[in-house]
Amino acid sequence: MDAPRTEDAGIGELIGQLTEDAKDYARAEVDYFKAVAQAKVTEVKGAAIAAVLALALALAAAIGLIVGAILTLATLVGPGWATLIVVGVSLVVAALLGWAAARGIRKAMGAQA
Repeated sequence: MDAPRTEDAGIGELIGQLTEDAKDYARAEVDYFKAVAQAKVTEVKGAAIAAVLALALALAAAIGLIVGAILTLATLVGPGWATLIVVGVSLVVAALLGWAAARGIRKAMGAQA
C-alpha cells in the first residue's frame, strides 16, 4: 500500500485512498475480532465439556445416594414406603431449589422477588 504523493494527488484521489484505507482497517478489525472470538470458543469448549462431565458424575452420585437411602429405609418401613418417603423428600428439595432459582433469576432481571 503505497501512499500517494500529496502534491500530485487531487482531492478526489485522496478521498478515494482514505476510503480504501478505512475499508482495509475495518476488514482488519473484523478479522481480529473473529480471531479473538474463535480463541474464546476454543477455550470455553474444554471447560464446557468438563462441566457436562462433572454434572453427569454429580447426577450419578445423587442417584446412588437416593438408592442407598431407599435401601437403608426399606429395612425400617418396607420398600414401598421407603421409596415413597425418599422420592417425596427429593421432590420437596427439588421444589425448594427451583423456587430459589426462579427467585434469583427474577431478582437479577429486575422484577419483584
